[in-house]
Amino acid sequence: MAAQSIENCTKILGPLKQSVFACLTCNPPPDDAAAAYSPAGVCYACSVQCHGEHTLVEIFTKRNFTCDCGTTRYPATSPCNLRVNAETNTRGGVHSELPDANNKYNHNFRNRFCACAVDYDPFQQKGTMFQCMGLGTQETGGCGEDWYHPGCLVGLGPRWFENTANGKKVANAKSEEAEQNGALPTISEDEEEKAPADAEAAAVEDDEEHDDDLPLPPGFPAEEDFEGFLCYKCVDAYPWIKRYAGTPGFLLAVFLNPEDGEKESTAQAAEPATASKKRKADDEMDLDGDSKRAKSDIDDAEFPRPAAAAASPTKQEPAAVLPSSSCRYEALPPAPQGQFSLFFAEDFRERLCRCASCYPNLNAHPQLLEEEEIYEPPISQDGSDDGGGGGGSTHGSGSLYERGESALRNVDRVRAIEGVMAYNHLKEQLKPFFQQFAESGQAIGAEDIKAYFAKLRGDEQGIRDAGEAASRSGAGREDDAGGSDSRREQGGY
Repeated sequence: MAAQSIENCTKILGPLKQSVFACLTCNPPPDDAAAAYSPAGVCYACSVQCHGEHTLVEIFTKRNFTCDCGTTRYPATSPCNLRVNAETNTRGGVHSELPDANNKYNHNFRNRFCACAVDYDPFQQKGTMFQCMGLGTQETGGCGEDWYHPGCLVGLGPRWFENTANGKKVANAKSEEAEQNGALPTISEDEEEKAPADAEAAAVEDDEEHDDDLPLPPGFPAEEDFEGFLCYKCVDAYPWIKRYAGTPGFLLAVFLNPEDGEKESTAQAAEPATASKKRKADDEMDLDGDSKRAKSDIDDAEFPRPAAAAASPTKQEPAAVLPSSSCRYEALPPAPQGQFSLFFAEDFRERLCRCASCYPNLNAHPQLLEEEEIYEPPISQDGSDDGGGGGGSTHGSGSLYERGESALRNVDRVRAIEGVMAYNHLKEQLKPFFQQFAESGQAIGAEDIKAYFAKLRGDEQGIRDAGEAASRSGAGREDDAGGSDSRREQGGY
């Protein structure tokens, strides 16, 4: 399967909507959340090449973000290994550069997510988390593209399901299953190689089964009904968008406080009853028996007037109070009261009014005008990947070194880290071998190489240990292999 290139840091490309990782090893957050802290994030390539052995938090995509690797947001002892050092004109060793002042951060960079500020652990997290499209940053009152538990968006909390009868039943079933698994027979040596694959498959199956056991909370829409959403923080930060709730392209408001939802439902039920009484009174006053409907009445039915105009009992109103035919926003119903999140369908952008009055609101948030392009590192196709530098194929062309680099780009993130670590380990072992010939001026013969590699075979365990260490460190990172994470980005933006 094709994999992303790990050859180039994206800092030289400037702000991008891209996958971002936070390195807690190089930039650990203080225990006190109120203490001063300068968060930082790195691109995908730097997460492998510069921070592969570190504890990383996968934040997924952030818009308008520039890689912080090799800047003052990280210590000088953690340089970028991919960019060219301006002082030495060589690749690597880049540090203390100025970071992009326009980068925006939130508590995700501390490994905290959702309004409940939970520390995310993919091995403990149950159910799915969803990422807000984000209208505002933390500085403007928004969330900065934070991730949310469904229960936290409807005021029930992240572990809402545990308090239900079904939740307790599931918890008991898991407890019994754990007790049974504690008495498994010992695996024989012949089965040791097969065990990891079986365990991995069982873990995936177990995760899927447990996810199925966690339904969405009451009041939260079904996943197939929406493309993305804006959390209540972002909606409150830009309240003009509230009026789109329940209109074409948008779902009904998902209230943070369930009581607000009940009040809104009651108000909506009362409005049709009032309208029915008014219509009956108007019919009784129509003494001339004219059954024709005026054009203004038809317009009112298709494009409801603002609340103030609808409340007037007079039909002969000046044309000036009618909503402009070029502004759909004026025809929208009043915004629901209370705090709520706004979920939208795939075609929501087509439903947003773009008249001269409304366009400035949209222009401040380009993600509302058109679907955002997410940067993806170059991907190998048909077994080849130029990686931006013509790396050659793995099937015979190019030097052995180039073919090794190309092969490394075709594996997943954890195996790429293992390969880099094993390569670095082997490189250190080869240094004294080449150095002795360089100092003596002698040519290296085939027998010299064979003899030295025969000597190195005694250190094969060290190379294996380096790969196993990468695997263990990968188990402590958030979704390095993309298989255990239960956060889910919404498409369409």
